[in-house]
Amino acid sequence: MENTVKKINLEISDNESGGEPEEHTQTSSSRRDFLRRSAAGVGAAVAAGTAAQGFAAESTDIANVKLPSITIPTDFTESLAQDAKPGKFEGRGMSGAEVFANLCKAEDLSALFCCPGNYTVINALAAAGIPSYGGRSEGAMCAMADGFSRATGEVTATSGTEGPGFTNMIMNIAAASAARTPLLVLASNMQMAGDDREAFIQTGYQQPTTEGIKKYGKRLIDPSRVHEYGGYAFRQLKSGVPGPVHLDFPAEVARAKFKDPSELKDFYDKSKYRTESRCYPAPSDIKQVVNLISKSKRPLIVAGQGVFQRKGWDALKRVAERNQIAVATSGPTRGTFPDEHPLCVMAAPDALLSADLVIFVGQYCMPSPGEYRFNPEIKAIRVHPVQEDLGRNWPLDLGVVSDETLFLEALADAVGRKKRGDWVSEIGKAKQAYETQIEDVYQLGLKYSKQTNMLHPAVIARDAQHFIDNDIEDRLAVVTGAGGWTTGLFAGRYLRANRPGHMIVPPYQYGAIGPDMSMMMGVSAAVQRGVGPQAGYEGAPTLCITSDAGVAYSMFELDTAAKYKLPTITVIYNNNAWGVWPNAARSARSMHMYLFQENLRYDLMAKGLGANGEYVRTPEEFRAALARAYKLARDEKVSSLINCQAIKEFTSPRDYPPGIALNAEPGTGAVAH
Repeated sequence: MENTVKKINLEISDNESGGEPEEHTQTSSSRRDFLRRSAAGVGAAVAAGTAAQGFAAESTDIANVKLPSITIPTDFTESLAQDAKPGKFEGRGMSGAEVFANLCKAEDLSALFCCPGNYTVINALAAAGIPSYGGRSEGAMCAMADGFSRATGEVTATSGTEGPGFTNMIMNIAAASAARTPLLVLASNMQMAGDDREAFIQTGYQQPTTEGIKKYGKRLIDPSRVHEYGGYAFRQLKSGVPGPVHLDFPAEVARAKFKDPSELKDFYDKSKYRTESRCYPAPSDIKQVVNLISKSKRPLIVAGQGVFQRKGWDALKRVAERNQIAVATSGPTRGTFPDEHPLCVMAAPDALLSADLVIFVGQYCMPSPGEYRFNPEIKAIRVHPVQEDLGRNWPLDLGVVSDETLFLEALADAVGRKKRGDWVSEIGKAKQAYETQIEDVYQLGLKYSKQTNMLHPAVIARDAQHFIDNDIEDRLAVVTGAGGWTTGLFAGRYLRANRPGHMIVPPYQYGAIGPDMSMMMGVSAAVQRGVGPQAGYEGAPTLCITSDAGVAYSMFELDTAAKYKLPTITVIYNNNAWGVWPNAARSARSMHMYLFQENLRYDLMAKGLGANGEYVRTPEEFRAALARAYKLARDEKVSSLINCQAIKEFTSPRDYPPGIALNAEPGTGAVAH
């Protein structure tokens, strides 16, 4: 039987913004129908050529002067359409860069995000057939690589030239480190022959610079060992707790020539230099875990990034439902356990204090007692693949060394079935209370928006999620992410994740302001290619809610999104200031450092980069703009930027209560762990 649901009419009106979209009743579509209407992937979409018909005219008439329209170069589409041509020993031989690229291809490196620089290496990776994206800023492209990996769990690479290109990536390498992203950081590094001679401005020692924000790093100095150190890199990227790996390539290594495998050290298949074997939990440990669960009245699993990385979501659900154990997810990727599930406590902060047993599984970034909203007397079990990390930060009643998925599978087999009616009922009531609380804030936001003719952040976040839930073909298709201070904290309360990789937390742990927009473009690349848990959602856009402060770091990547047909919808909370402006409220001669020009037109900048731009000030205008943006993204692979005009005072509880506050952790708005 077909379900009928109310849909917003997605026809684009002549008005740039404003006005409620019409409503009509239409038949809901299946995911297969959604995909059939959408492009099959980035190659097919980009091969279609220039900007979509109907979105960009051939020329623009400004002051009676005809200007050519923005177009994608023919050379760009032709280059993407070329067949892969990996290096080989025969003939001219293989360069060191080609040896490394072939290893990356054999390791199924999922994608490369870079700016020109480190030419020999990035060209070899692209020629080997690794999906490659070139952008405008090394920092933003590094964030794209991070976003791709957060959405899929796969290893991605980022690259920049030595010196300025490499140092541009530092903030986002650090953000990837905090998120435990398996990120391969590549950079050229001039010539070893020029060491200590200051031969050119870009010479520098890179490895000390990434100390503390990487899992492993190496400056390659022996050309014959390039394959060996490629093996080192992937052994670190695909074993234990992941993290960034940084390799820098002097010219003598990247350009070296090899005509026979015997010229390379340790030149053998990946099955010989690393293992897929994982640690299985000891039966005695499983027995103790089952015993502690049986004595608990209100047990809770905190499923961290390790559960997502190891694709343990099915086993997690089986354990939770078998014994009615509550679940919270943590980490930079959300949705490993559905927020809407009756046992999920992500939107039930009042229930957290009642838990009497917590089982941390794959919690790579470990909080300390007091940082999570738990009873101080709660018993704790931690499951982690690395023994020496057990007991760090949080005192344990039991530590278990195990792969996350193997532990959950073993526990599902061992734990008995049990009904916990009181616990389930308490979680349900806590969810109701939280939904009532944030609905009250939304109603206040509507009131403030009407009073000021400006958009309150609660309205932006709630209406965005409402649109996803009610007005598109498949509410599970659109991956969301939010950042910024005021807008990020509000958005976290309303956005929901109901499948693996359904939500990304750009500021997770490190708190970087700026990578949100480009990170979600990397997520879009993953969705368009259908990698990992994004398979089946090809063609769907991504939605990013971010701040006017943060967008300055990433906006030019709208050009990158346009070239590669990465449909993204970016919603900017434009409050004319850094969100932390209250820190200057009582300090003389300080406020000016926190303020921007008012009413800046980020939407017009977006249009200049080949995207759709909308400027909105009311909830009605925002909803209509969101509908138009979604239609453009879905049907024409055109990205949009919706510039939501606000005022800085919405941050302040004194001016517009309740203002902002940190959200409970673990929970829907958590960013620290």
